Amino acid sequence: MSQTLERAIAIAAAAHEGQVDKGGAPYILHPLKVMLRVTTLEQRIVAVLHDVVEDTGISLDTLRQEGFSEAVLEAIESVTKVPGESYEAFVERAALNPIGRVVKLADLEENSDLSRIAQPSWEDLERVEKYRRAIGVLRS
Repeated sequence: MSQTLERAIAIAAAAHEGQVDKGGAPYILHPLKVMLRVTTLEQRIVAVLHDVVEDTGISLDTLRQEGFSEAVLEAIESVTKVPGESYEAFVERAALNPIGRVVKLADLEENSDLSRIAQPSWEDLERVEKYRRAIGVLRS
């Protein structure tokens, strides 16, 4: 494991500390599972950090100061939803970045696994259907 990936994991673990997913598990497990679905070092770094800018107080500038490459930062930005942006526009924007496309696909595939939720609700099923449509866009 490269020091850069180790640093990304440490940053994500600290940023997501105390957060839990919809199933009640520590949130950090989600980006780690997404990381395991991708193959290249850059994809893995982006996967681990994919929710850090959107869901925590860490900015792209902070990650730049940590020494992450512009390619990694651009990919993280591509998978970070902008306030006021429609979900469809967000997915289309993520699809434009080669690393972002792969990471967003892995993220959606991981999020579509309802086995982590003991009793999925109608809302959970609707969310998975939205993810399946987005997966179709990213694969086209």
